[in-house]
This record gives sequence, C-alpha cells and structure tokens, in this order.
Amino acid sequence: MAAVYSINPLQDSRWETFLETQPHASAFHSRGWLEAIDRTYDYKPVVFTTSSPTETLKNALLFASVRSWLTGRRFVSLPFSDHCEPLFDSSEELNIVLSYLQTEMDHQRWKYIVVRAMSGNLMGQTDRCGFRPAASYHLHRIDLQPKLQDVFQSLDKDSVQRRIRHAERAGLIEKSGRGEDLLKDFYHLTVLTRKRQQIPPQPYGWFQNVLSCLGEAAEIRMAYTKEGIPAAGIWILRYKNSVIYKYGCSDERFKHLGATVLLLWRAIENAKENGAIEFDLGRSEESNRGLVTFKDKWTSNCTRLTYWRYPPASPGSTSREEWKLRLAKLFFARLPNSLLTAAGRAFYRHMG
Repeated sequence: MAAVYSINPLQDSRWETFLETQPHASAFHSRGWLEAIDRTYDYKPVVFTTSSPTETLKNALLFASVRSWLTGRRFVSLPFSDHCEPLFDSSEELNIVLSYLQTEMDHQRWKYIVVRAMSGNLMGQTDRCGFRPAASYHLHRIDLQPKLQDVFQSLDKDSVQRRIRHAERAGLIEKSGRGEDLLKDFYHLTVLTRKRQQIPPQPYGWFQNVLSCLGEAAEIRMAYTKEGIPAAGIWILRYKNSVIYKYGCSDERFKHLGATVLLLWRAIENAKENGAIEFDLGRSEESNRGLVTFKDKWTSNCTRLTYWRYPPASPGSTSREEWKLRLAKLFFARLPNSLLTAAGRAFYRHMG
C-alpha cells in the first residue's frame, strides 16, 4: 500500500499551486479560510496525501483538528464550512488515505472523523471504507453562464422577480465592502437573526478574521432603509469563478421591503459581471422547509449534500442529540442579546 503523508497547508508552498489545478477546490479550501479558522478557534489544518514531500502535490484530503475537553478530539473536513470536497482523481488513492485515517484514529484516540464531501458517496468508497452518512443537506447552485437577463427570467416570478422590483421601488440604500462600520451593522443583525433561530451567533472575532484573512475574497453587502436603519445583510465569498452566499441576516421589522432578495440579486449581478460562472446559495437543512423552498425559487439546481462519519454514530445517538438541541434552543431563546453573544464566544470553540 502506498504511503500517506501529512502536511500543513498554511506552511506548505505547494498548497495554493495545487488548488489552482483543482476544479472542485472552493473558498473553503483556501489558505485564507483556514487561517481564519485557526486564528479564531485554534483548529489546526492538516492535509493527508499520497504525495511525498519532494513530489508535486497530486491529491489531498483536508481536515481541521478539533481538540475540545467538552466534545472530544476529532478530525473534521471542514468545521464551519458548507462542504470540503476530497481532491482526488483516483478512488483507489482516496481509499488508501481513508484506510490510513481509520487506523490512526485508534492510535491517536480520536473520537471520530467527518468528511463533508459534495460527491454523494466519496467516489464510491463508502461501502469499502466504513464511513456512513451522518447528516444530509440540500445544496442550491445558480448557473451564471447564461446571459444575465436569462438568469433573471429563470427566477420565480412571484417570489423573486416581483420582490426584487418591489425592493427597488422601496428606496433601499445598498452598501458593500469590508469596513468596520459595515461589519458592526452586519453583526447587529446577525445577533437578531440568531436570536429568532434560538442559537448563539458566532463570535464577532470570527467575522473580523474572515475579512482579514480572505481580503478581497470576502465581502459584506448591506441594505438600509431610507432612514438609514440596517434592514438586511449578506456575506459572500469569492474563489476562482465561483461565489458563495455564506451568511445572511435581517431585521424582521423590514421583511416586507424584500431587502434580502434585492441583496442576493445584486450579488448575482456583480458575480456575473466579474466572470463568475456559479453562485452557490449554500447548504440548507432538510428539516428547514422554509429555507429550502426560498432557495427553490432561485434555481432548480438542487443536489444532496451528505456528510460522512467514521465510526458511524451509535444507535439512538441521533435522537439524543436532537433532544439536547431542542433543550439548548429553549435555553438560548430566553437569553438577552449580550448573554447570547457571550454564549457564542464560549461554545463555538467546541462545536466545529
């Protein structure tokens, strides 16, 4: 069996060059994203490959090492990322790396390994390597290769096209960039949104680090009322010829204005103008029918996103986790905003 090597993608000079050759590489593989994760949560990135240190890098399975006294030690590909495709041309080489990781798991006392692949079955290796589905999501992507007018005409006429026109008539003020003022307004709305969802927001420092580490590849887009009140915001990531809608937030008082719909359309226009061929609307939980339906109005290109875990979760553990989550949401729903943000700073370090 071929040898397996580990490298640090933040230090290995081959990493960025390798990513340029990989059609399935995304913003979540980029050095800037990995730096933000490391800087915020101290999750150390590591790549496993069959390429020796003296060879050109030809394949890679990217992880972050999560070390938590609360939730255990594990390897996740990749925390706080919608997906992180294994970058392999050969299913046999991927199987070599997966088999190696299974052996190492016992030696290193890891709790489990998670791979967030975009492909449905890890290149056909799931039956052979023992990984089993741990979670499933919907992934919506808009094809930007047609003319912009054709893209617009493909959107749902009532739920999207008319709401865009309505938002344009509402006189919303749009701002985009990476400045601290925009970030503060975006985070204020993020806290409000997460409060409605009964979960803490990620730490303010996380968003600061993403802006700092990704540079121009990350952008905040905000919509304000005519009175200058923040109504909605979105956060996008750019990488090669793809744009990802990563975060969204809003003030429910201004939902009728259609600010989020307008911001998404403006982001799509901008992505198209700058040569992007795909707009990734991000993952949606299968149970969140409202979000899935919203994204269905933008594109019919919806695929299944499966997260794979080894060893598989024990029988009954899924229901126990869902029960714990419901209790946690009841607790978070009762916290004032200041304590909710403090909870985010305390707990996200253990949740990757």
